[in-house]
Amino acid sequence: MRTAAAHQTETRGRAEVPPLSPRAQLVRGVLVMVLAVTGALLLQLLVVSHLQHRSSQAKRFAEFRRQLALGTAPSGPADDQGRQLVAGTPVAFLEIPAIGIKELVGEGTASSVLSNGAGHRRDTPFPGQIGTSVIMGRRAAYGGPFADITSLKKGDELKVTTGQGAFTYKVLGVRREGDPTPPPLAAGGSRIVLATAGGSAYMPEGVVRVDAEIDGTPVVGARPVYTAATLPDADKPLAGDTRTLWALALWLQALTLLAVAAIWSWHRWGRPQTWVVFLPPILLVGLTTAGEVTRLLPNLL
Repeated sequence: MRTAAAHQTETRGRAEVPPLSPRAQLVRGVLVMVLAVTGALLLQLLVVSHLQHRSSQAKRFAEFRRQLALGTAPSGPADDQGRQLVAGTPVAFLEIPAIGIKELVGEGTASSVLSNGAGHRRDTPFPGQIGTSVIMGRRAAYGGPFADITSLKKGDELKVTTGQGAFTYKVLGVRREGDPTPPPLAAGGSRIVLATAGGSAYMPEGVVRVDAEIDGTPVVGARPVYTAATLPDADKPLAGDTRTLWALALWLQALTLLAVAAIWSWHRWGRPQTWVVFLPPILLVGLTTAGEVTRLLPNLL
């Protein structure tokens, strides 16, 4: 049977843990930051992004419905004063009964726009107008509005409402990379091409497109501001948006400072106090940082 002195010596030996070296503390700080960003990114893509999409759609649908009632909804790439539409401006409402889609379409197809819903590619005419209009949407993240467009069949209907009226389209078919394109559009005709990422969810491989031709008479619209040659790279399929890297750098700096402060608090105040004080701001800054990271990911993800 152990003596009390032996037990006391053993307990003291366990309690006296040598402090971490500066290098070890730096490594731990980096690991804390990486863990926060990784966890926040997963939370952003799998949970928060879907809530953001739903909230944005409800808000922008109310705005677009009011514009339709007042007759002020956009009918071209510029407003009534000749100014180019701001990216994300609601321009159409898309309905596909066969797969249950009711989606507000914004102007532009960069990651920031497609985070709020489907987007109209700015080098193509508006839906319902003469020519081929392209509407892009995400496959999985931010609501994944175009997740099921590959299940559309020939003859399925698409309905698009814009500032120029309501238009019905009939699906011609689904095509993937390398598949033949449909016959050339007849003069005075109108088509819509729906585009999203191929492959598995969150693992994009190429682009999947659905072609649909108007069932009725299209209208004349203004010429697009951009051409295929001048369209910004961020608006092209599977492109990321690097125009806000400066914001990502600032948020990463903020996250680094929080991680350093949390480590200091861990040693000075203790674990419970550190969790209570630093968990909410690290979570908030981590989610904001993750939101900036998603702009760098493919816009059809």
